[in-house]
Amino acid sequence: MSSYFDHKVIWITGASSGIGEALVKNLAQNSNARIILSSRKEEQLHKVAEQAGLNTDRFAVIPLDLKNYKEMPGLAAKASEQFGKIDILINNAGLSQRSLAMETDIEVDKQLIDIDYIGTVALTKAVLPYMIRNKGGQIAVVSSLMGIFGAPMRSGYAGAKHALHGFFDALRAELFTKNIKITIICPGFIQTDISINAVTGDGSLQGTMDDATQNGMPVDIFAKKMLSAIEKQKNQKAIGGKEVMAVYLKRFFPGLLAKIVRKAKVV
Repeated sequence: MSSYFDHKVIWITGASSGIGEALVKNLAQNSNARIILSSRKEEQLHKVAEQAGLNTDRFAVIPLDLKNYKEMPGLAAKASEQFGKIDILINNAGLSQRSLAMETDIEVDKQLIDIDYIGTVALTKAVLPYMIRNKGGQIAVVSSLMGIFGAPMRSGYAGAKHALHGFFDALRAELFTKNIKITIICPGFIQTDISINAVTGDGSLQGTMDDATQNGMPVDIFAKKMLSAIEKQKNQKAIGGKEVMAVYLKRFFPGLLAKIVRKAKVV
């Protein structure tokens, strides 16, 4: 890693585990960035910062729940006060799903939209004035391959992630003259607890690890690749194993992808 992240203030949501935790640890070890850690689990955030070896002058903890979207302006003001600015916002927090569309309560679909889309958009909008005041910045959002194409058992999740792509593509164009870059990251199968914490049709948690997730890319390797994409200011980057090929099939051979998805094991 170069010095791209040095002297920057980086706010990471979903930082208490999985991808967010791996990002914190990588940045702590390979830069002198100051990091703001957010998630619903305040105690765990402090543990992540401690395990990453961050000194108290290099991190701040701000508890955050994306479903409480009206709180985002106040939280953004608090985050900006911690180190005087926000250079990079990494929208990583989110919720996944494992259920057939016809067996999914509409309230579960709404929960996915509220957390994965509305909460993320609200936080982004709350941070933008501080970046504009600072004459630049970067916003990274962790979407999914499900933001590019849909698959069985992911209808609500894919819908929310597709919405993210529409919003952030439009935002990128709007902010071009403001020196604010937008990077959309699309993970494939990554070794995290995403499937354990995924909601099912009635809103309960799945509670088990999918085979595909368990056999996916190690999260520390993913974090390194993700930070490289942010450093290169990529518009969009898909990261994972062979499942990433589906992005190219979607673009050039959509009919073939449709046949593959119908037969693929996605859990």
